[in-house]
Amino acid sequence: MKPIISAPNTNEPLTESQIDRIIEMAWEDRTPFDAIKFQFGLAEADVKALMKKELKFSSYKLWRDRVENCKTKHVAKRSAEIDRFKCTRQRSISNNKISKR
Repeated sequence: MKPIISAPNTNEPLTESQIDRIIEMAWEDRTPFDAIKFQFGLAEADVKALMKKELKFSSYKLWRDRVENCKTKHVAKRSAEIDRFKCTRQRSISNNKISKR
């Protein structure tokens, strides 16, 4: 496991599994950047930099276009009826650190 980027709050390098999870969360339409910041301490700009570094350029461009037009990735653009940022099964699927309550 090679460290790629360090978390801003801890200055500890992120592991490959953490980076994979961040990328997975970034690709998910219903997971806002606030959820990534809450769990990993990475702001939207940090996530964009990580995605640019880790993805092929063409994949990064597709992702950026998708994010720019996705209303659910930014909390301010979200519908008021969406009041959570995680799937009810997320913890069991990915061992996510966010508790269910």
